[in-house]
Formats: sequence, C-alpha cells, structure tokens
Amino acid sequence: MSRVVQLFALLAAFCVAPAPFAADMNKVVRHAFRVAETSFDPARESDRYSAFIIEALFESLLTYDYLARPVKLVPGAAESMPQVADDGATYTFRVRKGVYFADDPVFKGAKRELTAQDFAYSIRRMYDPKLRSPNLYFFEGKIIGADELMQQAKKTGKYDYDAPIAGLEVLDRYTLRIRLKQPDYNFQYVMAMPLAVAMAREVVEHYGEDARSHPVGTGPYLLKEWRRSSKIVLEANPNYREEYVAGSTGQTAEDAAIVANLQGKRLPIVGRIEVVIIEEPQPRWLSFLNNEHDLMERLPQNFATHAIPNDKLAPNLAKRGIQIERVPLSDITMFYFRMDDPTVGGYTPDKVALRRAINLAYNTEEEVRLPRRGQAMVAQGFVMPNTSSFDPKFRSEMGTFDRARAIALLDMFGYVDKDGDGWRDMPDGSPLVLRLDTLGTSDYRELDEIIKKNLDAVGIRIEFRIGKWPEQLKASRAGKLMMWGYGLSASSPDSGGVLELAYSKSIGQQNHSRFKNAKFDELYEKQSVMPDGPERDAVIREAVRILVAYMPIKVRVHRIGTDLMQPWLVGYKRHPNAREFWRYVDIDTARLPK
Repeated sequence: MSRVVQLFALLAAFCVAPAPFAADMNKVVRHAFRVAETSFDPARESDRYSAFIIEALFESLLTYDYLARPVKLVPGAAESMPQVADDGATYTFRVRKGVYFADDPVFKGAKRELTAQDFAYSIRRMYDPKLRSPNLYFFEGKIIGADELMQQAKKTGKYDYDAPIAGLEVLDRYTLRIRLKQPDYNFQYVMAMPLAVAMAREVVEHYGEDARSHPVGTGPYLLKEWRRSSKIVLEANPNYREEYVAGSTGQTAEDAAIVANLQGKRLPIVGRIEVVIIEEPQPRWLSFLNNEHDLMERLPQNFATHAIPNDKLAPNLAKRGIQIERVPLSDITMFYFRMDDPTVGGYTPDKVALRRAINLAYNTEEEVRLPRRGQAMVAQGFVMPNTSSFDPKFRSEMGTFDRARAIALLDMFGYVDKDGDGWRDMPDGSPLVLRLDTLGTSDYRELDEIIKKNLDAVGIRIEFRIGKWPEQLKASRAGKLMMWGYGLSASSPDSGGVLELAYSKSIGQQNHSRFKNAKFDELYEKQSVMPDGPERDAVIREAVRILVAYMPIKVRVHRIGTDLMQPWLVGYKRHPNAREFWRYVDIDTARLPK
C-alpha cells in the first residue's frame, strides 16, 4: 500500500435540480492581489491572477485533492477518473449528471445543465484563430483532426464550430472521448487546468467580445461585481452541485485540523469573496496588519525581515494568533532577450556571447540575499521545484556568477568602449544599450537596482521602462519588447511544460523570447510524449542545456512562498498547482475582531 495518505475523498450526491443553498452569506473572505487580473475568458487568459478567479467560476473535468502531497488528481466535473486506452492516446470522460450553470438571462429562466458538449466546445475555442489563445500550445498538435480544422479556419477567416473533429467526440449527453495523435502521459494534467473548463456556447455567442467580462460557469462562485484592476466580488453560486468533503487525518497536524473542520460540510462554506488589487507591497502589508484582509498570500519580500526573522514567525504576530505556511513555490522568475532584436537577439557567436556575459555578470545570490531577503533560491535551470524531474543537485552556467568571465567574453567579441564615454559599445561601434520593461512598484525597483549594479560593474548600460502588467503582457506576445522580467508558476506537476517557453511553435503564446532551435524543438516534442522517469529526465536536461548555451532567457530564482493567515481564517493550505482554495476555507466568527 502506498505510504501517501489520501487526505480527501470527494463525495458528491446529485439530484435532478440543485440542492438547497448552504453557503453562509454572512461570512466573507477578504484577499488582496498584488497584480491586476486581465479578464475571465479561460481560452484567452493565462495569467495567474485571472486564473484564481476562473478556477472559482468554472469547473474542469479533473481537479486536485486539496491536501494530498505529492499532488493527486481527482474527479472534478467528471463523475470518475477517465478511462485511458491505447497506451495513453485515448481518454474517455463521463460528465456528472445534475450539474448546472449559474443563472443568466441567456438561459431564459431555465436551469442549464452541464453536458459533454460544453467541454468539447470549450476545447474547440482554443483552436479558433480569432481568439489567439495563449493556451493553444496545451492542445496544438495533439487531438486528431483539430489542427486541420484550425488551418482551414485560417484560410477562410471563420472557424466552424460544428465541423466534425475525429479526435473530439461527444458520444452521448454526458460522455466525451478525446483521441490523441500519440500517447501523452501528462494529458490528464491539462484537463485539470483552468483553461480546460466548460463554457456554455449560447453564453459566449450572446455576449461576444464581452464574454471576457461576463463569465457564466458551474463553479462554486459567480461574479457579483467587477471594477477592473480594482475590485472583484464573488458570491456563492446557488446552483453549485452538492459537494461534501469527508476524509481521514494525514501527513500533518494542520492537515488533520483542516479535515476535522470540513468533515461533513457542504462546499463552499463562505458566501462571499472580496478581492482588491494592491500593487504596492507596503499598503498591502499594512492592510493585512490592520485586519482588513484575512490572507496575506505571498508575503512581500520587503517585509520578510519584520514578519519572519530567521524564517520564523515574529513573536508579535504569533501573539496575535497569525498563522503561517512557508513552502518552496513551483515557479521561476526570469528576464528574456528577444531573439529577433538587433541588439540582444541572434544566434551568431558574438550575440550568444553577449547574452552569456550578461548572465555571468548577474549575481543572483545577491538578489536572493538583498531584495528577496532570503525568500528564494538561485535557479540553475528551468525545471521547477515540486515537479517530477526537479533535481536540487543540478548545476549549470545559468546559476553561475563570474564577473571576470563576463568581462573576458565581452572583450573577446568586441563589446568594448570605443568612444570613451565609459560604456561598452557594439562591435560595430554603435551604442550598446539594453532596455528592460518592468513595473514601478517598490519591490521591482529593488530588484532592478541589483540588475543595474551588476551590469554597471561590467560597463553595460541598461534602461528601465516602467509600465503596467496587462499592457506589457500583450506587447511581449506581439514581439515589441527587447527584454522583460516576469515569473511563471507550474500549472501541473509535469516538469516538461516549462520548456514551452522556448518551443518555436509557441511564439506569440508562451515563447516570449521568440527562440527557434530545431534540436530543442525535437527534444521538446520527444519528452512531451514520454512517461516520467530517468529517460524523460535525461531528455529534459539535454533541452535545458541548449537553453543554457544559447541563453534566450536568464532564469533567476525559484521563490519561497510565505502565506500569513488571520487567526479566524480556517482551512487554508497552499497547493503547488491549483489556485482556487476559497471553497475549502471557513471563517471562525468567534475569533473575529470585536
């Protein structure tokens, strides 16, 4: 028997109509995002903070056991785990009966039941060229017949949502069969992501472009209020399926307490979620200290020395009953070099040398020690912690600081000061000036100071362009930025997904650097159909070595996440991949401030 204890067995009973509403509308969870959402269309958004909301509004066929570590997939809107055939090339899902969408005028007063066709339609939307889905890469090249229909749409200018797709079959009202071109052992993880959720076709077609701001799903919450980049209010969905949690105690005392609190309770428990956007770290921190928010998700690094000296909760916070959870995040932070930029791009030895020199000139340990206050670890490559192929002993030039080697590379390839102004120039004598797009918040300013200090030390001039997150994301995908600093979180325990950052077919989606390399693409495609194990690990490492050699992306750190909870917030636990936790938490009203 496995030593991993299954902490939750999700037990759901369904009727032909929604069961009586149970969430306590007097209970409110207040939460602050550090970055604004973009919108709530699962096919068109891929940022972390929009995904928070999407996971609460919609349902995917599969989801994750809330507490199980290592992570464990469980049925979501599916009544059971899929039937897998053809060595992982065919997946058959049975959708739960009696699941209903949130009420909407489009349904004309009738209860709209979830069907297999809704999932098929939502997957088709990924392939619609007009949507330019940043999530297409999760499906492109996989489902039999789907790419051919997409190519036809590109020629005709219209995607035919009714045309048959051999690999996407609705067998009956509740049965969906997906046939892949070749085995994909990680495809089940895709079906648990917030991009693979069910949307009602009549809702999308009625609201058109406004469907991005008019989400209608079958999830535990519905969108009650939205002031863009300011405030989001969710309320418990009265139509949400009857879901209860039962389970046994597990790995930690904290887990046992969560199970005990949730035992026999219908989900969701809390009736209202209020999210505000506070980009600056200081007001976000102060609002938590002033009891204005119930959760400080990812403590701002600026306040780590105050809140968790020596990585332990400060005595004044412990005295207040503040709770803490501190775990390595499944993520990387980085900045990329746009490979078709005339200054930092290109594949010739001199261009590769410039990017390698910038990498070697950057002291990542200094970033960890100073602006991040020890709340991160130096990244040696692209594979993230908590994923299957992560090797904490792996070392590469990506994580190496060597200023002497950086200077030698620059000198060797002609990046020297030709006009005597104190800054290095390009080999042809033109100015060498880097431009990094960044944010203007205090935490980003501290990080940018480290970049400037290190590049100043080797004579490279860098300029910072301050902008806003949603606009930078759009500009980056369009190939308009020279360099951009951002982070990426793993959406599954699959280690190979991060390599999409450099896959040539994902330019305009996840491949912001616009890197192209035939050997890398071959390795990416090879590992994507391999089962986890030493052979796949070796292929992933070889692909990573290509990225380290060409350096289209400078990976910086894997962050350590510290979450602080008010004493009255019950049941919170960070999941490595899933974001939506609101349905599992409760408010202990007896402990609320008087």
